[in-house]
Amino acid sequence: MEVKKPFVVGAGIMGAGVGQLCAQQGYDVTVVDISDQLVEKAKGKVTAGLSRRVESGKITQDEMDAVLSRLNWSTDLELAGDSDFVVEAIIENIESKKEVFQKLDSICPPETILATNTTALSVSDIALATQRPDKVVGMHFFNPAVIMKLVEIIRGNQTSDETIAATKKFAEDLGKVPITTAKEAPAGIVSRVLAGLLNEAATVYADGIASAGDIDEAMKLGAGLPMGPLALIDMIGLDIHLAKMETLYGKLKDERYKPPEIIRKMIAEGKLGKKSGEGFYKY
Repeated sequence: MEVKKPFVVGAGIMGAGVGQLCAQQGYDVTVVDISDQLVEKAKGKVTAGLSRRVESGKITQDEMDAVLSRLNWSTDLELAGDSDFVVEAIIENIESKKEVFQKLDSICPPETILATNTTALSVSDIALATQRPDKVVGMHFFNPAVIMKLVEIIRGNQTSDETIAATKKFAEDLGKVPITTAKEAPAGIVSRVLAGLLNEAATVYADGIASAGDIDEAMKLGAGLPMGPLALIDMIGLDIHLAKMETLYGKLKDERYKPPEIIRKMIAEGKLGKKSGEGFYKY
């Protein structure tokens, strides 16, 4: 199967990024969200980002206009009815995702593949909301989606080999490097390996061993990381990191994934991060 008309549900950072990526690779793509306000905000950010690339000489104005012409923004999920591949990138809430997948299952043709960009939730659990669990797959893009090369393809218990092959081909056509899990894997590969590291960095900070800046600098210089772990948690968002850890800990019952109390305390005090060096560095 060759993807010809992708569709993206969710116009947040990831959804808008996946939509832009598709348009940059020549696809006509629709990106939807639940309100005009969210859609217009995403459209504005994509346009501003492309404008900066024009100003810096990385693309021409004609190239920018061509990308924007291939991007359709809407609040109408019914437009997924003629798509052959859907990428869902809404909030990390299992019930919300199930609701969306149930609707997509009734809207989309039987052959349409439904992919979730989740980083922690079970692909199999999401697939149970549909009548096509063999065509439900995890397709985890990394932020920013237009730049980061990796795409993790995560199997559900009933995901077919044909769905995996089509998803891998689509990722390659988008200019990405797909890595496929051999079985159902909560959090995939990268998020799961990173989870213990990020939690331990937060614990080292909470124990008063070093400042946030020194912990990050030590890990960059000593472990070759491009970004310090605390700055990464800040960029992910403390609330999102907490949600991931709660899901992983609940699934795996492994103490490595138990969220440090410092994370809960910072969230309770309104320190949510969202930008590199914001939450921990301002605590």
